[in-house]
Amino acid sequence: MQTKFLPIILGTDANAYGMARSFYDEYNVKPLALGKVALKETKNSKIIDTMIIPNLDQKEIFLKTLFDIKDQYKDTDKFILISCAEWYTDLILENKKELENDFILPFMDKGLKDKLENKASFYEMCEKYNLDYPATYIITYENKDDIKLPFDFPVAVKPSNSTDYSKVEFTGKEKSYKAKTKDELNKIVKNIYSSAYRSKIVVQDFIPGNDDTMWVLNCYSNKKGKVKMMCLGQCILEEHTPYGIGNYKAIISKGNDEIYKKIQNFLEDIHYVGFSNFDLKYDYRDKKYKLFEINIRQGRSSYFTTATGFNLAKYLVEDYILNTDNPTEYNTNNHLWLAAPVKVLKKYAPNKEVLEEALKLIKDKKYSFTLKNPKDKSIYRWFWTNVIYFKDYKRYKMYPPTIEVYDEK
Repeated sequence: MQTKFLPIILGTDANAYGMARSFYDEYNVKPLALGKVALKETKNSKIIDTMIIPNLDQKEIFLKTLFDIKDQYKDTDKFILISCAEWYTDLILENKKELENDFILPFMDKGLKDKLENKASFYEMCEKYNLDYPATYIITYENKDDIKLPFDFPVAVKPSNSTDYSKVEFTGKEKSYKAKTKDELNKIVKNIYSSAYRSKIVVQDFIPGNDDTMWVLNCYSNKKGKVKMMCLGQCILEEHTPYGIGNYKAIISKGNDEIYKKIQNFLEDIHYVGFSNFDLKYDYRDKKYKLFEINIRQGRSSYFTTATGFNLAKYLVEDYILNTDNPTEYNTNNHLWLAAPVKVLKKYAPNKEVLEEALKLIKDKKYSFTLKNPKDKSIYRWFWTNVIYFKDYKRYKMYPPTIEVYDEK
């Protein structure tokens, strides 16, 4: 008898849609997405059902919602919980004891999760495992008035605890910052700590380079802590709005054996479980790929992994539903993933050589948009999908990439 399962996706954004599309394409299964608000990315879809619960982030409501769903789907054998944001991962792991007997939870324990998501402790782990990362200085609330950097400006500045940072609001808030002088750094730090944020702030040597020097790595580690899939991609274009900076808009999937080997060793040694998503930047000064952070889930651009032939849903189902233990798969395919119109890519991609590579993939029809799905057509979805993507014309006009000139030799 075939096992009937239901993926429950926490989130209603493009990340959620990409995961739903992965399940639907591979298994013809229609997932259920839960969220606090209805977003256009998953609304009126034929491949995903949505349920909106305004107070879903409250423990009692979160648990009641999940168990009500379990009671409602009486003919379903297994339920898989999939997170599309840090706060949903927190909700799952904080309530692990209540959930683990009734739901599949493809995550490691909360202690390891917290250690990895906190950038300061993550860099300590990078040091231990000989993983390259930018030169780093940690600012605390206590030492904020006595900053003594061991490297020169410019510097990158970002909160160490992204979950805490997401909960505060203040004028001038951005996802991350660049400071060219000591005065600029002091102003940024003062601004952040003027809010309720009290966790550490990470200051790093700013690695020169444009959007194409950014890379993203997606992995899946099974319930035994063994890596089963690795897929690397080179960014061609990023978003440059103040709070969207760093979100990928175009990626070409590629392979790199050295990166795969290093990260696989790291993940397996710490007994990581589930999806992991790494951001890296190539530093031309010393020819090294340097880690910025790890996300304890698939990233919002992770559909590029499915699009290139490594379906994200497949690894979850093989692991927890079929209980198979297949060999590890390493992507070497080239495929273009887009979250912006092709005209925007042509106009704003900073590296014309990499752009030509992307245009060749478009010509060869080796490209995909997460939301443009031939299995999910309707007038509503056609209209809103185009609205979502076409907003980038205005975004890039207001916030175009700043092209840096640097010596690659």
